[in-house]
Amino acid sequence: MFKALKRDRAFYGYLLRLTGPIALQNLITFSLGLIDTLMVSQLGNNEMAAVTAANVPVFLLISIVFGVQSGVGILISQYWGKKDLPSISRAIGVAAGLGVALALVIALALFLWPVQIMDLMSNKHHLSLLGAPYLRVIGFSYVFNMLSSIYVSAQRSVENAGFGMKLFGMSTVLNTGLNYLLIFGKCGFPMLGVEGAALATLLSRVAEFAVCLFCALRSKVIPLDLKALLRPGWEMLRRFVKYASPVMGNELFWGLGNSLLTVVLGHMTISVEFLAANAVMGNLNRLFLVVCFGLGAATAVMVGKAIGEGQSWEELMALSKTLSWVTVVVGTVLAVIALVLVPLLFQPVIFPLFELYDLSAHLATTLAVTGFACIPLHAYSISAVTGILRAGGDVFWSTALDLAPQWLVALPLTAVLALVLTAALLTGCGAPQAGPSYHCTVSISCASILEHMELCSEEKRELVPEDGWLLESVEVSFQEGQSAFDVLQQVCRENKLHLEFSTTPVYGSAYIEGIGNLYEFDCGAESGWMYAVNGWFPNYGCSQYALQDGDTVTWVYTCELGRDVGSGGWTEGE
Repeated sequence: MFKALKRDRAFYGYLLRLTGPIALQNLITFSLGLIDTLMVSQLGNNEMAAVTAANVPVFLLISIVFGVQSGVGILISQYWGKKDLPSISRAIGVAAGLGVALALVIALALFLWPVQIMDLMSNKHHLSLLGAPYLRVIGFSYVFNMLSSIYVSAQRSVENAGFGMKLFGMSTVLNTGLNYLLIFGKCGFPMLGVEGAALATLLSRVAEFAVCLFCALRSKVIPLDLKALLRPGWEMLRRFVKYASPVMGNELFWGLGNSLLTVVLGHMTISVEFLAANAVMGNLNRLFLVVCFGLGAATAVMVGKAIGEGQSWEELMALSKTLSWVTVVVGTVLAVIALVLVPLLFQPVIFPLFELYDLSAHLATTLAVTGFACIPLHAYSISAVTGILRAGGDVFWSTALDLAPQWLVALPLTAVLALVLTAALLTGCGAPQAGPSYHCTVSISCASILEHMELCSEEKRELVPEDGWLLESVEVSFQEGQSAFDVLQQVCRENKLHLEFSTTPVYGSAYIEGIGNLYEFDCGAESGWMYAVNGWFPNYGCSQYALQDGDTVTWVYTCELGRDVGSGGWTEGE
Protein backbone atom coordinates (compact mmCIF):
# COMPACT_ATOMS: atom_id res chain seq x y z
CA MET A 1 0.00 0.00 0.00
CA PHE A 2 2.68 2.52 1.06
CA LYS A 3 4.71 1.83 -2.07
CA ALA A 4 1.68 2.50 -4.26
CA LEU A 5 0.90 5.72 -2.37
CA LYS A 6 4.45 7.05 -2.80
CA ARG A 7 4.02 9.86 -5.33
CA ASP A 8 5.39 13.39 -5.62
CA ARG A 9 3.54 16.51 -4.54
CA ALA A 10 2.72 17.47 -8.11
CA PHE A 11 0.71 14.25 -8.54
CA TYR A 12 -1.37 14.77 -5.40
CA GLY A 13 -1.75 18.46 -6.17
CA TYR A 14 -3.19 17.59 -9.58
CA LEU A 15 -5.46 14.94 -8.01
CA LEU A 16 -6.69 17.46 -5.44
CA ARG A 17 -7.36 20.10 -8.11
CA LEU A 18 -9.53 17.60 -9.97
CA THR A 19 -11.21 16.02 -6.94
CA GLY A 20 -11.94 19.20 -4.96
CA PRO A 21 -14.31 20.93 -7.41
CA ILE A 22 -16.02 17.64 -8.33
CA ALA A 23 -16.50 16.78 -4.65
CA LEU A 24 -17.88 20.25 -3.98
CA GLN A 25 -20.18 19.89 -6.99
CA ASN A 26 -21.48 16.58 -5.60
CA LEU A 27 -21.81 18.13 -2.14
CA ILE A 28 -23.95 20.89 -3.62
CA THR A 29 -26.04 18.43 -5.63
CA PHE A 30 -26.60 16.03 -2.72
CA SER A 31 -27.23 18.94 -0.33
CA LEU A 32 -30.07 19.94 -2.62
CA GLY A 33 -31.60 16.50 -2.15
CA LEU A 34 -31.16 16.81 1.61
CA ILE A 35 -32.75 20.28 1.65
CA ASP A 36 -35.67 18.95 -0.42
CA THR A 37 -36.09 16.11 2.07
CA LEU A 38 -35.90 18.50 5.04
CA MET A 39 -38.57 20.80 3.62
CA VAL A 40 -40.88 17.98 2.59
CA SER A 41 -40.40 16.32 6.00
CA GLN A 42 -42.04 19.35 7.60
CA LEU A 43 -45.24 18.37 5.76
CA GLY A 44 -45.24 14.97 7.51
CA ASN A 45 -43.96 11.41 7.20
CA ASN A 46 -46.65 10.53 4.67
CA GLU A 47 -45.51 13.28 2.31
CA MET A 48 -41.87 12.32 2.74
CA ALA A 49 -42.69 8.66 2.10
CA ALA A 50 -44.72 9.64 -0.98
CA VAL A 51 -41.83 11.63 -2.46
CA THR A 52 -39.43 8.77 -1.70
CA ALA A 53 -41.70 6.33 -3.54
CA ALA A 54 -42.12 8.80 -6.43
CA ASN A 55 -38.35 9.10 -6.74
CA VAL A 56 -38.07 5.37 -7.50
CA PRO A 57 -38.85 5.79 -11.22
CA VAL A 58 -37.08 9.15 -11.13
CA PHE A 59 -33.93 7.33 -10.02
CA LEU A 60 -34.02 5.45 -13.32
CA LEU A 61 -33.88 8.81 -15.06
CA ILE A 62 -30.96 9.86 -12.87
CA SER A 63 -29.17 6.62 -13.74
CA ILE A 64 -29.67 7.23 -17.45
CA VAL A 65 -28.34 10.78 -17.08
CA PHE A 66 -25.30 9.47 -15.20
CA GLY A 67 -24.76 6.72 -17.77
CA VAL A 68 -24.83 9.15 -20.70
CA GLN A 69 -22.64 11.59 -18.77
CA SER A 70 -20.09 8.88 -17.91
CA GLY A 71 -20.08 7.44 -21.42
CA VAL A 72 -19.51 10.73 -23.20
CA GLY A 73 -16.90 11.66 -20.58
CA ILE A 74 -14.82 8.60 -21.50
CA LEU A 75 -14.77 9.61 -25.16
CA ILE A 76 -14.11 13.30 -24.52
CA SER A 77 -11.22 12.54 -22.11
CA GLN A 78 -9.50 10.53 -24.83
CA TYR A 79 -10.19 13.15 -27.54
CA TRP A 80 -8.89 15.84 -25.19
CA GLY A 81 -5.67 13.87 -24.73
CA LYS A 82 -5.32 13.92 -28.55
CA LYS A 83 -6.53 17.58 -28.77
CA ASP A 84 -9.21 16.49 -31.27
CA LEU A 85 -11.77 19.30 -30.73
CA PRO A 86 -14.16 18.49 -33.64
CA SER A 87 -14.63 14.96 -32.28
CA ILE A 88 -15.55 16.45 -28.86
CA SER A 89 -18.40 18.36 -30.53
CA ARG A 90 -19.53 15.22 -32.35
CA ALA A 91 -19.52 13.23 -29.09
CA ILE A 92 -21.61 15.91 -27.35
CA GLY A 93 -24.07 15.92 -30.28
CA VAL A 94 -24.62 12.15 -30.19
CA ALA A 95 -24.96 12.09 -26.39
CA ALA A 96 -27.44 14.99 -26.39
CA GLY A 97 -29.65 13.47 -29.09
CA LEU A 98 -29.86 10.01 -27.56
CA GLY A 99 -30.02 11.23 -23.94
CA VAL A 100 -32.84 13.72 -24.50
CA ALA A 101 -34.86 11.15 -26.44
CA LEU A 102 -34.61 8.61 -23.60
CA ALA A 103 -35.35 11.17 -20.87
CA LEU A 104 -38.33 12.58 -22.75
CA VAL A 105 -39.96 9.17 -23.22
CA ILE A 106 -39.75 8.41 -19.49
CA ALA A 107 -40.89 11.93 -18.53
CA LEU A 108 -43.99 11.56 -20.71
CA ALA A 109 -44.80 8.18 -19.14
CA LEU A 110 -44.54 9.72 -15.65
CA PHE A 111 -46.78 12.60 -16.72
CA LEU A 112 -49.48 10.42 -18.29
CA TRP A 113 -49.72 7.61 -15.71
CA PRO A 114 -48.45 8.95 -12.35
CA VAL A 115 -50.92 7.18 -10.04
CA GLN A 116 -50.60 3.84 -11.83
CA ILE A 117 -46.81 4.04 -11.64
CA MET A 118 -46.93 5.10 -7.99
CA ASP A 119 -49.17 2.13 -7.15
CA LEU A 120 -46.35 -0.14 -8.30
CA MET A 121 -43.97 1.51 -5.86
CA SER A 122 -45.92 1.04 -2.62
CA ASN A 123 -48.82 -0.88 -1.08
CA LYS A 124 -50.28 2.37 0.31
CA HIS A 125 -52.64 3.95 -2.25
CA HIS A 126 -52.82 7.22 -0.32
CA LEU A 127 -49.07 7.61 -0.96
CA SER A 128 -49.79 7.25 -4.69
CA LEU A 129 -52.31 10.08 -4.55
CA LEU A 130 -49.89 12.27 -2.57
CA GLY A 131 -46.96 11.57 -4.89
CA ALA A 132 -48.74 11.77 -8.27
CA PRO A 133 -48.59 15.61 -8.61
CA TYR A 134 -44.85 15.44 -7.89
CA LEU A 135 -44.30 12.72 -10.48
CA ARG A 136 -46.18 14.59 -13.23
CA VAL A 137 -43.73 17.48 -13.08
CA ILE A 138 -40.38 16.10 -11.93
CA GLY A 139 -39.68 13.94 -15.00
CA PHE A 140 -39.40 16.92 -17.36
CA SER A 141 -36.70 18.48 -15.17
CA TYR A 142 -34.36 15.66 -16.19
CA VAL A 143 -34.72 16.47 -19.88
CA PHE A 144 -32.96 19.76 -19.15
CA ASN A 145 -30.66 18.12 -16.60
CA MET A 146 -29.54 15.65 -19.27
CA LEU A 147 -28.25 18.47 -21.48
CA SER A 148 -26.63 20.31 -18.56
CA SER A 149 -24.94 17.14 -17.27
CA ILE A 150 -23.50 16.31 -20.70
CA TYR A 151 -21.91 19.75 -20.94
CA VAL A 152 -20.64 19.58 -17.33
CA SER A 153 -19.08 16.18 -18.17
CA ALA A 154 -17.41 17.71 -21.23
CA GLN A 155 -15.96 20.55 -19.14
CA ARG A 156 -14.79 18.09 -16.49
CA SER A 157 -13.13 15.89 -19.12
CA VAL A 158 -11.09 18.84 -20.41
CA GLU A 159 -9.89 19.44 -16.84
CA ASN A 160 -12.29 22.31 -16.01
CA ALA A 161 -13.81 20.60 -12.99
CA GLY A 162 -14.84 23.89 -11.37
CA PHE A 163 -17.55 24.61 -13.96
CA GLY A 164 -19.99 22.02 -12.59
CA MET A 165 -19.41 23.20 -9.03
CA LYS A 166 -20.35 26.78 -9.93
CA LEU A 167 -23.32 25.74 -12.08
CA PHE A 168 -24.88 23.40 -9.53
CA GLY A 169 -24.14 25.86 -6.73
CA MET A 170 -26.25 28.43 -8.54
CA SER A 171 -29.09 25.99 -9.17
CA THR A 172 -29.05 24.76 -5.56
CA VAL A 173 -29.53 28.27 -4.19
CA LEU A 174 -32.32 28.88 -6.72
CA ASN A 175 -34.00 25.53 -6.00
CA THR A 176 -33.86 26.06 -2.25
CA GLY A 177 -35.50 29.46 -2.52
CA LEU A 178 -38.21 28.19 -4.86
CA ASN A 179 -38.81 25.21 -2.56
CA TYR A 180 -39.45 27.54 0.35
CA LEU A 181 -41.88 29.65 -1.67
CA LEU A 182 -43.79 26.87 -3.41
CA ILE A 183 -43.87 24.07 -0.81
CA PHE A 184 -45.04 26.28 2.05
CA GLY A 185 -46.82 29.04 0.10
CA LYS A 186 -44.67 31.93 1.28
CA CYS A 187 -44.73 35.53 -0.03
CA GLY A 188 -48.15 35.14 -1.59
CA PHE A 189 -47.33 32.00 -3.59
CA PRO A 190 -49.79 29.08 -3.36
CA MET A 191 -48.97 26.28 -0.93
CA LEU A 192 -48.31 23.40 -3.36
CA GLY A 193 -46.68 20.90 -0.99
CA VAL A 194 -44.84 18.09 -2.76
CA GLU A 195 -45.92 19.45 -6.16
CA GLY A 196 -44.12 22.67 -5.26
CA ALA A 197 -40.91 20.72 -4.66
CA ALA A 198 -41.13 19.24 -8.17
CA LEU A 199 -41.92 22.59 -9.79
CA ALA A 200 -38.99 24.23 -7.99
CA THR A 201 -36.67 21.51 -9.30
CA LEU A 202 -37.97 21.93 -12.86
CA LEU A 203 -37.44 25.71 -12.84
CA SER A 204 -33.91 25.38 -11.45
CA ARG A 205 -33.02 22.77 -14.12
CA VAL A 206 -34.25 25.12 -16.84
CA ALA A 207 -32.00 27.82 -15.38
CA GLU A 208 -29.06 25.35 -15.39
CA PHE A 209 -29.59 24.60 -19.05
CA ALA A 210 -29.81 28.30 -19.95
CA VAL A 211 -26.44 28.95 -18.26
CA CYS A 212 -24.84 25.94 -20.00
CA LEU A 213 -26.14 27.08 -23.40
CA PHE A 214 -24.75 30.57 -22.86
CA CYS A 215 -21.33 29.23 -21.79
CA ALA A 216 -21.17 26.64 -24.58
CA LEU A 217 -21.72 29.27 -27.26
CA ARG A 218 -18.93 31.46 -25.81
CA SER A 219 -16.37 28.81 -24.74
CA LYS A 220 -12.84 29.11 -26.13
CA VAL A 221 -11.50 25.95 -24.44
CA ILE A 222 -13.89 23.59 -26.24
CA PRO A 223 -15.52 25.81 -28.90
CA LEU A 224 -18.56 24.02 -30.25
CA ASP A 225 -18.42 23.12 -33.93
CA LEU A 226 -22.14 23.48 -34.74
CA LYS A 227 -21.83 21.44 -37.94
CA ALA A 228 -20.16 18.58 -36.07
CA LEU A 229 -22.60 18.96 -33.15
CA LEU A 230 -25.74 18.77 -35.28
CA ARG A 231 -24.39 16.20 -37.78
CA PRO A 232 -21.99 14.03 -35.75
CA GLY A 233 -21.95 11.20 -38.30
CA TRP A 234 -22.44 7.46 -38.16
CA GLU A 235 -18.85 6.77 -37.14
CA MET A 236 -19.22 8.82 -33.94
CA LEU A 237 -22.57 7.14 -33.26
CA ARG A 238 -20.87 3.76 -33.64
CA ARG A 239 -18.07 4.76 -31.25
CA PHE A 240 -20.54 6.16 -28.74
CA VAL A 241 -22.61 2.98 -28.86
CA LYS A 242 -19.46 0.88 -28.49
CA TYR A 243 -18.07 2.75 -25.49
CA ALA A 244 -21.04 4.47 -23.91
CA SER A 245 -23.98 2.08 -24.38
CA PRO A 246 -22.45 -0.56 -22.05
CA VAL A 247 -22.02 2.17 -19.43
CA MET A 248 -25.58 3.37 -19.99
CA GLY A 249 -26.89 -0.20 -19.78
CA ASN A 250 -24.88 -0.73 -16.61
CA GLU A 251 -26.26 2.43 -15.01
CA LEU A 252 -29.80 1.62 -16.16
CA PHE A 253 -29.80 -1.83 -14.59
CA TRP A 254 -27.97 -0.54 -11.50
CA GLY A 255 -30.61 2.18 -11.15
CA LEU A 256 -33.38 -0.37 -11.69
CA GLY A 257 -31.87 -2.56 -8.97
CA ASN A 258 -31.75 0.33 -6.51
CA SER A 259 -35.30 1.27 -7.46
CA LEU A 260 -36.50 -2.26 -6.80
CA LEU A 261 -34.86 -2.15 -3.37
CA THR A 262 -36.99 0.92 -2.59
CA VAL A 263 -40.07 -0.82 -4.04
CA VAL A 264 -39.48 -3.69 -1.60
CA LEU A 265 -39.41 -1.19 1.27
CA GLY A 266 -42.60 0.38 -0.09
CA HIS A 267 -44.45 -2.95 0.22
CA MET A 268 -43.51 -3.61 3.83
CA THR A 269 -46.11 -3.42 6.59
CA ILE A 270 -44.15 -0.43 7.93
CA SER A 271 -43.59 1.13 4.51
CA VAL A 272 -44.33 4.74 5.53
CA GLU A 273 -41.80 4.69 8.38
CA PHE A 274 -39.16 2.83 6.37
CA LEU A 275 -39.48 5.07 3.30
CA ALA A 276 -39.22 8.19 5.49
CA ALA A 277 -36.11 6.85 7.25
CA ASN A 278 -34.58 5.75 3.95
CA ALA A 279 -35.18 9.19 2.39
CA VAL A 280 -33.22 10.91 5.17
CA MET A 281 -30.38 8.39 5.47
CA GLY A 282 -29.99 7.97 1.72
CA ASN A 283 -29.22 11.68 1.39
CA LEU A 284 -27.00 11.80 4.47
CA ASN A 285 -25.02 8.74 3.34
CA ARG A 286 -24.40 10.36 -0.05
CA LEU A 287 -23.08 13.49 1.67
CA PHE A 288 -20.32 11.42 3.25
CA LEU A 289 -19.48 9.92 -0.14
CA VAL A 290 -19.01 13.20 -2.03
CA VAL A 291 -15.22 13.02 -1.71
CA CYS A 292 -15.26 9.41 -2.93
CA PHE A 293 -17.44 10.34 -5.92
CA GLY A 294 -15.00 13.16 -6.62
CA LEU A 295 -12.04 10.77 -6.48
CA GLY A 296 -13.87 8.36 -8.80
CA ALA A 297 -14.52 11.10 -11.37
CA ALA A 298 -10.94 12.36 -11.08
CA THR A 299 -9.70 8.79 -11.57
CA ALA A 300 -11.71 8.49 -14.79
CA VAL A 301 -10.23 11.75 -16.10
CA MET A 302 -6.65 10.83 -15.19
CA VAL A 303 -6.82 7.28 -16.54
CA GLY A 304 -8.63 8.37 -19.70
CA LYS A 305 -6.09 11.11 -20.35
CA ALA A 306 -3.18 8.71 -19.72
CA ILE A 307 -4.63 6.29 -22.30
CA GLY A 308 -5.10 9.13 -24.79
CA GLU A 309 -1.47 10.17 -24.27
CA GLY A 310 -0.32 6.60 -25.04
CA GLN A 311 1.19 5.70 -21.64
CA SER A 312 2.44 2.12 -21.20
CA TRP A 313 0.51 -0.69 -19.53
CA GLU A 314 2.90 -0.64 -16.55
CA GLU A 315 2.38 3.09 -16.05
CA LEU A 316 -1.40 2.68 -16.24
CA MET A 317 -1.38 -0.15 -13.68
CA ALA A 318 0.78 1.86 -11.26
CA LEU A 319 -1.53 4.86 -11.62
CA SER A 320 -4.60 2.69 -11.01
CA LYS A 321 -3.14 1.12 -7.86
CA THR A 322 -2.26 4.50 -6.39
CA LEU A 323 -5.71 5.95 -7.04
CA SER A 324 -7.41 2.83 -5.59
CA TRP A 325 -5.47 2.99 -2.33
CA VAL A 326 -6.10 6.73 -1.98
CA THR A 327 -9.84 6.07 -2.23
CA VAL A 328 -9.76 3.26 0.36
CA VAL A 329 -7.82 5.37 2.89
CA VAL A 330 -10.15 8.35 2.45
CA GLY A 331 -13.22 6.10 2.70
CA THR A 332 -12.00 4.56 5.96
CA VAL A 333 -11.46 7.97 7.56
CA LEU A 334 -14.93 9.10 6.48
CA ALA A 335 -16.52 5.94 7.88
CA VAL A 336 -14.96 6.44 11.33
CA ILE A 337 -16.12 10.08 11.45
CA ALA A 338 -19.65 9.20 10.34
CA LEU A 339 -20.07 6.37 12.87
CA VAL A 340 -18.89 8.60 15.72
CA LEU A 341 -21.49 11.20 14.74
CA VAL A 342 -24.45 8.77 14.91
CA PRO A 343 -24.96 8.99 18.73
CA LEU A 344 -23.49 12.50 19.05
CA LEU A 345 -25.38 14.31 16.28
CA PHE A 346 -27.75 12.20 14.23
CA GLN A 347 -29.91 10.65 16.97
CA PRO A 348 -30.31 13.72 19.24
CA VAL A 349 -30.47 16.46 16.56
CA ILE A 350 -30.74 15.37 12.91
CA PHE A 351 -33.52 12.77 13.20
CA PRO A 352 -35.87 15.07 15.19
CA LEU A 353 -35.09 17.85 12.68
CA PHE A 354 -36.53 15.60 9.96
CA GLU A 355 -39.51 14.61 12.11
CA LEU A 356 -38.20 11.05 12.61
CA TYR A 357 -39.34 9.61 15.93
CA ASP A 358 -39.94 6.17 17.46
CA LEU A 359 -39.97 3.51 14.74
CA SER A 360 -38.77 5.88 12.01
CA ALA A 361 -35.82 6.98 14.17
CA HIS A 362 -35.02 3.37 15.08
CA LEU A 363 -34.92 2.40 11.40
CA ALA A 364 -32.86 5.47 10.48
CA THR A 365 -30.26 4.55 13.12
CA THR A 366 -29.99 1.02 11.73
CA LEU A 367 -29.57 2.37 8.20
CA ALA A 368 -26.96 4.87 9.43
CA VAL A 369 -24.75 2.29 11.13
CA THR A 370 -24.85 -0.24 8.30
CA GLY A 371 -24.46 2.41 5.58
CA PHE A 372 -21.58 4.25 7.21
CA ALA A 373 -19.72 1.01 8.03
CA CYS A 374 -19.73 0.15 4.31
CA ILE A 375 -18.26 3.48 3.14
CA PRO A 376 -14.71 2.10 2.52
CA LEU A 377 -16.09 -0.71 0.36
CA HIS A 378 -18.41 1.67 -1.46
CA ALA A 379 -15.57 4.13 -2.02
CA TYR A 380 -13.34 1.47 -3.56
CA SER A 381 -16.10 0.25 -5.88
CA ILE A 382 -16.76 3.81 -7.08
CA SER A 383 -13.11 4.32 -8.00
CA ALA A 384 -12.63 0.86 -9.51
CA VAL A 385 -15.83 0.67 -11.55
CA THR A 386 -16.61 4.26 -12.61
CA GLY A 387 -12.98 5.33 -12.74
CA ILE A 388 -10.40 2.71 -13.66
CA LEU A 389 -12.35 -0.03 -15.47
CA ARG A 390 -14.67 2.21 -17.48
CA ALA A 391 -11.98 4.68 -18.48
CA GLY A 392 -9.80 1.72 -19.45
CA GLY A 393 -12.53 0.23 -21.63
CA ASP A 394 -13.04 -2.97 -19.56
CA VAL A 395 -16.81 -3.00 -19.92
CA PHE A 396 -17.39 -6.63 -18.94
CA TRP A 397 -15.77 -6.53 -15.51
CA SER A 398 -17.03 -3.06 -14.62
CA THR A 399 -20.58 -4.24 -15.35
CA ALA A 400 -20.15 -7.58 -13.57
CA LEU A 401 -18.74 -5.99 -10.40
CA ASP A 402 -21.48 -3.36 -10.39
CA LEU A 403 -24.52 -5.56 -11.05
CA ALA A 404 -23.83 -9.10 -9.84
CA PRO A 405 -23.71 -8.36 -6.07
CA GLN A 406 -26.79 -6.17 -6.36
CA TRP A 407 -29.02 -8.50 -8.39
CA LEU A 408 -27.76 -11.85 -7.06
CA VAL A 409 -27.34 -10.97 -3.37
CA ALA A 410 -28.80 -7.62 -2.26
CA LEU A 411 -32.20 -7.79 -3.99
CA PRO A 412 -33.14 -11.39 -3.07
CA LEU A 413 -31.87 -11.00 0.49
CA THR A 414 -33.70 -7.69 1.00
CA ALA A 415 -36.94 -9.15 -0.35
CA VAL A 416 -36.76 -12.13 2.02
CA LEU A 417 -35.83 -10.08 5.09
CA ALA A 418 -38.26 -7.21 4.40
CA LEU A 419 -41.32 -9.04 3.11
CA VAL A 420 -41.08 -12.43 4.81
CA LEU A 421 -39.26 -11.92 8.09
CA THR A 422 -40.18 -8.28 8.89
CA ALA A 423 -42.58 -8.95 11.74
CA ALA A 424 -40.27 -11.40 13.48
CA LEU A 425 -37.25 -9.12 13.15
CA LEU A 426 -39.07 -6.05 14.43
CA THR A 427 -40.55 -7.93 17.36
CA GLY A 428 -37.15 -9.39 18.19
CA CYS A 429 -35.42 -6.01 18.29
CA GLY A 430 -38.19 -4.36 20.24
CA ALA A 431 -39.12 -1.78 17.65
CA PRO A 432 -42.65 -0.40 17.83
CA GLN A 433 -45.16 -1.44 15.21
CA ALA A 434 -47.05 0.83 12.84
CA GLY A 435 -50.55 1.66 14.01
CA PRO A 436 -53.89 1.51 12.20
CA SER A 437 -55.54 4.34 10.26
CA TYR A 438 -57.93 6.67 12.14
CA HIS A 439 -60.42 9.37 11.13
CA CYS A 440 -61.26 12.86 12.36
CA THR A 441 -63.36 15.81 11.20
CA VAL A 442 -61.78 19.17 10.33
CA SER A 443 -63.30 22.59 9.56
CA ILE A 444 -61.83 26.10 9.10
CA SER A 445 -63.89 29.21 9.86
CA CYS A 446 -63.24 32.95 9.80
CA ALA A 447 -66.85 33.90 10.63
CA SER A 448 -65.75 36.15 13.50
CA ILE A 449 -64.32 38.58 10.95
CA LEU A 450 -67.87 39.17 9.62
CA GLU A 451 -68.78 40.65 13.01
CA HIS A 452 -65.62 42.78 13.12
CA MET A 453 -65.32 43.80 9.48
CA GLU A 454 -64.40 47.34 10.51
CA LEU A 455 -61.15 45.95 11.95
CA CYS A 456 -60.26 44.08 8.76
CA SER A 457 -57.87 45.75 6.34
CA GLU A 458 -59.43 46.76 3.02
CA GLU A 459 -57.44 44.37 0.84
CA LYS A 460 -58.35 41.39 3.05
CA ARG A 461 -62.14 41.87 3.11
CA GLU A 462 -62.65 40.26 -0.28
CA LEU A 463 -60.93 37.09 1.02
CA VAL A 464 -63.62 36.52 3.66
CA PRO A 465 -66.41 34.18 2.39
CA GLU A 466 -69.98 35.39 2.85
CA ASP A 467 -70.79 32.48 5.19
CA GLY A 468 -67.42 32.62 6.95
CA TRP A 469 -66.34 29.08 5.97
CA LEU A 470 -62.91 28.65 4.38
CA LEU A 471 -63.50 24.91 4.66
CA GLU A 472 -66.66 23.24 5.87
CA SER A 473 -66.42 19.98 7.82
CA VAL A 474 -64.50 17.22 6.02
CA GLU A 475 -63.49 13.76 7.21
CA VAL A 476 -59.74 13.10 7.19
CA SER A 477 -57.75 9.87 7.60
CA PHE A 478 -54.63 9.98 9.77
CA GLN A 479 -52.11 7.67 11.41
CA GLU A 480 -51.62 7.12 15.12
CA GLY A 481 -49.39 9.82 16.59
CA GLN A 482 -50.19 12.49 14.00
CA SER A 483 -50.95 15.95 15.37
CA ALA A 484 -53.59 18.57 14.69
CA PHE A 485 -50.89 20.42 12.75
CA ASP A 486 -50.19 17.40 10.51
CA VAL A 487 -53.86 17.07 9.65
CA LEU A 488 -54.24 20.82 9.01
CA GLN A 489 -51.42 20.67 6.45
CA GLN A 490 -53.07 17.67 4.84
CA VAL A 491 -56.51 19.27 4.42
CA CYS A 492 -55.08 22.58 3.19
CA ARG A 493 -53.00 20.79 0.58
CA GLU A 494 -55.86 18.55 -0.57
CA ASN A 495 -58.24 21.53 -0.85
CA LYS A 496 -55.70 23.92 -2.41
CA LEU A 497 -56.05 26.23 0.57
CA HIS A 498 -53.21 28.61 1.43
CA LEU A 499 -51.41 27.88 4.70
CA GLU A 500 -48.42 29.67 6.20
CA PHE A 501 -46.68 28.73 9.42
CA SER A 502 -43.37 29.03 11.20
CA THR A 503 -41.62 26.07 12.79
CA THR A 504 -38.93 25.33 15.32
CA PRO A 505 -37.96 21.79 14.19
CA VAL A 506 -35.58 21.10 17.08
CA TYR A 507 -38.50 21.45 19.51
CA GLY A 508 -41.08 19.97 17.13
CA SER A 509 -43.25 23.10 17.40
CA ALA A 510 -45.27 25.01 14.80
CA TYR A 511 -47.17 28.31 14.83
CA ILE A 512 -49.99 29.06 12.37
CA GLU A 513 -49.49 32.50 10.83
CA GLY A 514 -52.11 32.49 8.08
CA ILE A 515 -54.79 30.38 6.40
CA GLY A 516 -56.49 31.38 3.15
CA ASN A 517 -54.19 34.44 3.06
CA LEU A 518 -55.82 35.70 6.28
CA TYR A 519 -53.01 36.34 8.75
CA GLU A 520 -52.64 37.19 12.40
CA PHE A 521 -53.13 40.93 13.06
CA ASP A 522 -55.14 41.39 9.83
CA CYS A 523 -58.12 42.31 12.05
CA GLY A 524 -56.39 44.14 14.85
CA ALA A 525 -53.75 43.49 17.47
CA GLU A 526 -55.77 40.67 19.12
CA SER A 527 -56.49 38.70 15.94
CA GLY A 528 -55.11 35.38 14.76
CA TRP A 529 -55.83 31.65 14.37
CA MET A 530 -56.85 29.22 17.13
CA TYR A 531 -57.92 25.60 17.20
CA ALA A 532 -60.37 23.57 19.26
CA VAL A 533 -60.69 19.80 19.61
CA ASN A 534 -64.14 18.48 20.54
CA GLY A 535 -65.11 22.01 21.62
CA TRP A 536 -62.08 22.47 23.90
CA PHE A 537 -59.32 24.97 23.16
CA PRO A 538 -56.01 23.32 24.20
CA ASN A 539 -53.53 25.47 26.08
CA TYR A 540 -50.60 24.22 23.97
CA GLY A 541 -49.65 24.28 20.29
CA CYS A 542 -51.28 22.30 17.49
CA SER A 543 -48.07 20.40 16.67
CA GLN A 544 -48.09 18.98 20.22
CA TYR A 545 -51.71 17.78 20.18
CA ALA A 546 -51.88 14.09 19.16
CA LEU A 547 -55.29 13.38 17.65
CA GLN A 548 -57.52 10.46 18.59
CA ASP A 549 -59.94 8.51 16.43
CA GLY A 550 -63.24 10.42 16.03
CA ASP A 551 -61.92 13.85 17.10
CA THR A 552 -63.54 17.00 15.74
CA VAL A 553 -60.97 19.72 15.00
CA THR A 554 -62.17 23.29 14.44
CA TRP A 555 -59.87 26.07 13.27
CA VAL A 556 -61.28 29.54 13.95
CA TYR A 557 -60.08 33.07 13.37
CA THR A 558 -60.40 35.28 16.44
CA CYS A 559 -60.46 39.05 16.57
CA GLU A 560 -60.48 39.30 20.40
CA LEU A 561 -57.85 36.87 21.69
CA GLY A 562 -60.41 34.04 21.67
CA ARG A 563 -63.19 35.75 23.59
CA ASP A 564 -65.35 36.03 20.45
CA VAL A 565 -65.04 32.32 19.59
CA GLY A 566 -65.70 30.77 22.98
CA SER A 567 -62.22 30.66 24.47
CA GLY A 568 -61.08 32.58 27.48
CA GLY A 569 -57.79 33.61 25.93
CA TRP A 570 -55.07 32.89 23.40
CA THR A 571 -54.20 29.19 23.21
CA GLU A 572 -52.60 28.57 19.80
CA GLY A 573 -49.04 29.71 20.47
CA GLU A 574 -46.38 27.26 19.34
